[in-house]
Amino acid sequence: MEHRIAEVERNTKETKIRVRLDLDGTGKAQIETGIGFFDHMLNGFARHGLFDLEVKVCGDLEVDGHHTVEDTGIVLGEAIRQAVGEKKGIRRYGSRILPMDEVLVLCAVDLCGRPYYRSDAEFTVERIGGLDTELVREFFYAVSYAAAMNLHFKMISPGNNHHMAEGMFKAFAKALDEATGYDPRITDVLSTKGSL
Repeated sequence: MEHRIAEVERNTKETKIRVRLDLDGTGKAQIETGIGFFDHMLNGFARHGLFDLEVKVCGDLEVDGHHTVEDTGIVLGEAIRQAVGEKKGIRRYGSRILPMDEVLVLCAVDLCGRPYYRSDAEFTVERIGGLDTELVREFFYAVSYAAAMNLHFKMISPGNNHHMAEGMFKAFAKALDEATGYDPRITDVLSTKGSL
């Protein structure tokens, strides 16, 4: 079976972004966003989802990290949408309850073609390393809309803010890996409508 690969570029006055995503990879990553903690999160996403991911971002960090993080979410979401393609034979749904030390987070994904994002993760600090914590929401919101997916997070047991963010990225990786995985019993798209 051929690897499902997408390469997406987006250039604006605020950011220049290139993403290459292989859904059928082994977890290799080359990440450069200019925000160390964000790089760490994207590396974890690639490794735990077993996606091969290249991300190169040149953003207006002299302003702040908002454009860099949100626009990276847009481009990654578009890459997911393109790489999944027609969605024939995939499970469509994925979920994961993931522990990260004292933190327990649930992530659920539906690759339904309809964007929707919901999360109850409440951070108690303004920054983790060089990343504004409010940008975690902006990133996942952008991914969900650009990929046209339902994406839900439930912070079952909150705790250390680093663990909460890392748990979200890893749970998303595992849920997306499940949703994009093939099931031999599914011969078309998993929908009573016949399309997604």
